[in-house]
Amino acid sequence: MAEVTILLEDTAISGVARVAMTHADLLIADGHRVRIITTGEPVTWRSSRAEWVYVDTLPPDGILASSLPLVVDAEVYRDHTPREHDPLRVLLCGASQDESLAIDDGYGAVAHARWFHQTVDLVRVSPWAPSREEPLDAVQEFHVGLTTAEMTRLMHSCDILVAPGPRFALTTAEALASGLACVIAAPPFDYPAAAPADNPVELGERLIEVLSDASLRSRLRESGREVAQRWRGVRLELG
Repeated sequence: MAEVTILLEDTAISGVARVAMTHADLLIADGHRVRIITTGEPVTWRSSRAEWVYVDTLPPDGILASSLPLVVDAEVYRDHTPREHDPLRVLLCGASQDESLAIDDGYGAVAHARWFHQTVDLVRVSPWAPSREEPLDAVQEFHVGLTTAEMTRLMHSCDILVAPGPRFALTTAEALASGLACVIAAPPFDYPAAAPADNPVELGERLIEVLSDASLRSRLRESGREVAQRWRGVRLELG
């Protein structure tokens, strides 16, 4: 049995925090003892079996949560997809206040598809309340601060994910595992519905292709599930 210390700077809802807790629970299931040391507040949005230590300053020794490999909770995976919605539900994840997530490009891609007569329900989810600049009149649902279980249920209620950010995010991996047809900017692997980063028009063109072609959506779901197996039950290598 090993004793593992994970250093987590913030406990607000984020991919880094979710990955840290998933790794902790997997290690504990393998018989290891895990402490999460954090400068954040007590977590209310996800349970974890780790021992929590709250400090003012992170110690020098431990595994930085931001360096942990991507891992997806087992509950997210689906081996089949329920019947599609009409209109199709398109999910856009992330805080618009974080410019690195390129949420504006996601809005632009959906607007582009709608301009060319595609009808969709846009579903937004963010850890924070929407900014004043967000075009909320384009959104059919807006969800804020969801727990892990609530996020999984929401994702399973959608048909397509638009991932506009230049960095591959945990929510994109979860959408692939969930069997959503995804439109992804700059994926780190070969993917049929890919677009260049910082180009909402090209992202919108890929979205139109996915919205217009049921057989393409089916192929994307199957290939996405296969890709997502690489993040299933990942075990942290202990030295």
